[in-house]
Amino acid sequence: MLLLAGSLAVSTVALAQFETRSTITPPYGAESIAVGDFNHDGILDIAVPNEFDSTQVSVFIGKGDGTFRAPVSYEAGNEPDSIAAADLSRNGNLDLIVGNLLSGNVTVLLGNGDGTFQAAKSYDLPDSGSATFVGVGDFRGNGDLDVVTIESSSYCECIVVFLGNGDGTLQMPPVVYSSPPYYFSGFALGDFNSDGKLDLAVTEASSGNSQLQILLGDGDGSFTAGNSYLSGLGPFYVQSARLRKGSSNVDLLATTGLGTAVLLGNGDGTFSGPTTYPPGSNRLTLADFNGDGNLDVAATGNTPTGQLTLLIGNGDGTFQPAETYATGPESGFIASGDFNGDGQQDVAIVGGPGGKQDVTILLNTGVASFSPIIPVNFPFQLIGASSPAQTVTLTNTGTTALSISSFKTKTPFEQDNNCGKSVAAGAKCEIKITFKPQNTKTVTGTVTISDSASSKPQVIEITGTGTVVKVVPLKLTFGDQKVGTQSSPQAVAVTNEGSTPLGLTQIYVGGTNYQDFSQTNNCPASLNAGATCTVTVTFDPTRTGARNAQLGFNDDGGGSPQTVVLTGTGD
Repeated sequence: MLLLAGSLAVSTVALAQFETRSTITPPYGAESIAVGDFNHDGILDIAVPNEFDSTQVSVFIGKGDGTFRAPVSYEAGNEPDSIAAADLSRNGNLDLIVGNLLSGNVTVLLGNGDGTFQAAKSYDLPDSGSATFVGVGDFRGNGDLDVVTIESSSYCECIVVFLGNGDGTLQMPPVVYSSPPYYFSGFALGDFNSDGKLDLAVTEASSGNSQLQILLGDGDGSFTAGNSYLSGLGPFYVQSARLRKGSSNVDLLATTGLGTAVLLGNGDGTFSGPTTYPPGSNRLTLADFNGDGNLDVAATGNTPTGQLTLLIGNGDGTFQPAETYATGPESGFIASGDFNGDGQQDVAIVGGPGGKQDVTILLNTGVASFSPIIPVNFPFQLIGASSPAQTVTLTNTGTTALSISSFKTKTPFEQDNNCGKSVAAGAKCEIKITFKPQNTKTVTGTVTISDSASSKPQVIEITGTGTVVKVVPLKLTFGDQKVGTQSSPQAVAVTNEGSTPLGLTQIYVGGTNYQDFSQTNNCPASLNAGATCTVTVTFDPTRTGARNAQLGFNDDGGGSPQTVVLTGTGD
């Protein structure tokens, strides 16, 4: 049974805060992340498998400010899914280990130490199944790293261990542990029974049920089944760590549909708990995000809008109530590291509505909390006209004043703020950002803030697109309307402010309650320069309550689609 966390100790250390710094777009989308310094320059880099219709992994070399160079891709196998970075060859260079879904193997790409990698060498799985998860550990205690993976096939749901030779190669055949009828989905490594041998905690599922299975290492790459824990809504993913100061016992954290479950290790291969901290979580990473010396948890939640959950650790195996941040599209795999070299732990999150997922870098801003944390976006703004201001709120969550030395931005973006040179502890100020485009191109920019929260500047990302399409108004409010009756019409004027004809390819009503609104128009397929046409919208609610939709325009005038918010209430 899952237990919900009760009373918790309260820390006076401020929560870590996060802001979106950059988005990495792999050629074929990302599925997981490996973080490491691949070229020995002291700056963290990222490698991701390009799973969707791909045979490649992409390596992004870090610039040291939370952004990355253009990717270099390497052949790795058919639909690479899982990745790990480790020094298999014991030469000081990080290598990449990749689990492939369709080629029936694990591949190893040896690192050259300059950020490049050698051609992949493949190691076949016993039943040519899918390698759905990979990890690295010294299962024999001889100093040579071994590779462990999950093989999923119609013949075997197996834990497969390829013993390492210490030179970057792996022994064949591998050691296999099979435990039907369960489906393995992930694992964590650790010495759970204090015998000096690596063990595994494996997430398993079967016929709608799930559990966390302990596999005790025999010291040769084989395992003996131990106890099992958790059932019902998870576990989906598990990590191991020592959460309690002064204790050498290894603990476990698992993501579940109810939240992050914490199981404290007894040091003999058994665990107490679990205690679960809402909300529901998908993947997690561990780091000291607020600098108090205790491990904290950053977890993703697979919500439609994406979510980052931060659990601050108390150093005794318990955590403070969650702080949550909206991250944009659905979020999955998460990794941590200091990506801008300011001494604070940041996160990288895989996210997107399926298919070609991006990797978003969120920098830890210390006591400087920004709301919202996602980039400021001006999706369409009339050329030559200043946009309405969008506001970002800066809050000092620390216990002393936050000093600010400068705000910087560049045209076509402008900023104004009431922060002054100092923001008192617990106080907040507002940064207002405007956009005045000069053309129909999409442009990016930043507001750069130098302050005492970090040794590196804080950065608010901005994007904007100019358009020649003038739409007035940008919102229609219909008020209360009896279900089954039609409102009086309201009009939207569309003007081509450009110097050439505007191609209007589609005018439509979309959004949540699109069926409750309808439109007619006199707009031609080609609207002459300086000309105006009219769209008439009516509201005919099918149900009571708030009803919302959008009027949209697909065109070639920049910033397409332009949208008008439609609201009304069914009575």
